[in-house]
Amino acid sequence: MSGIAVPGRGTAGLFTQWNRRAVFGWVGLLLLALVPVASHATDTPYLINAMTRFVIYGLAAVSLDLVLGYGALISFGHAMFFGLGGYVVAIITFHAVEAGPLFGWAGSTQALVVWPIALACCALLGWVVGYLALRTSGVQFIMITLAFGQIVYFILVSLQVYGGDDGLMMSQRSRLPGIDLADPVSFYYFSLAVLALWTVFCVKLVNSRYGMVLQALRQSERRAVNLGVAPMPYRLSAFVISAVGTGMAGILWANYAELVTPDMAAWTKSGELMAIVILGGVGTLLGPIAGAGVFLGLEQALSAWTEHWMFIMGPILVLVVLAGKHGLFGHWLGKRHG
Repeated sequence: MSGIAVPGRGTAGLFTQWNRRAVFGWVGLLLLALVPVASHATDTPYLINAMTRFVIYGLAAVSLDLVLGYGALISFGHAMFFGLGGYVVAIITFHAVEAGPLFGWAGSTQALVVWPIALACCALLGWVVGYLALRTSGVQFIMITLAFGQIVYFILVSLQVYGGDDGLMMSQRSRLPGIDLADPVSFYYFSLAVLALWTVFCVKLVNSRYGMVLQALRQSERRAVNLGVAPMPYRLSAFVISAVGTGMAGILWANYAELVTPDMAAWTKSGELMAIVILGGVGTLLGPIAGAGVFLGLEQALSAWTEHWMFIMGPILVLVVLAGKHGLFGHWLGKRHG
């Protein structure tokens, strides 16, 4: 496997690149950790809610960037995992608190019981979609992921017992031993910890031998295959891992909003996630987190100005793509591939 070449910039360049990433990551984490302090000092409790939303979207963006940036897999239906993760938690909680048993099971509100079930469902769906979609490439791959995303969306819409178009309210947040998720500050810090741990995991993953092979497949599949690499296991496992991360974001969103709706799985949500990744810098992992902040900040500012804020957001995204193919932060963070 040593014969697989991955683009680099020399030892000094990589060292500087690593320093930039480390500084960007640690400074960003410090600033995010100080959000509750700033919220209390300025008497703006809404700041915690806004930043919790940003952290959750950042988690989904990092997960999408794993396959989009390092596997060159353009998934236009990734929101299906976001919606599925949230709906599984909300449905199980609904049966535990309000409705009767689900398939003979009374349900649960315990995070250590419900969340693994939701993540397992996302992993299973990711495996099925990935197994079928990865037999194609290019536009066909995009269309298959989009088709599956729409299937999940319409299934959620058809679940009238769980609210249909209106969605399903969660009467209470999941319970986690030692952490009061009902407290906004505790929930924010927990979500931030999940984002930090998942980002570290993804960084370690893409810098491992597995990640190098994944990038080699992106760069030249024919060359990698000639060196003995089987593309399907690497790409499929990356797709499943990405699905689990996006599902975790959906779980956190369901607990944050205490409401799940079919729109969580809509193609427009997939488009938002893709726009966030592109805005921050594809193939950087840290860039999409910052991209989530920029995207949500622009959305908040523009929506307060006009209800047609997307007409302004669209040209801004186009200008960013035209001005720099690596997004707002990709060049500074040192994109690993061209």
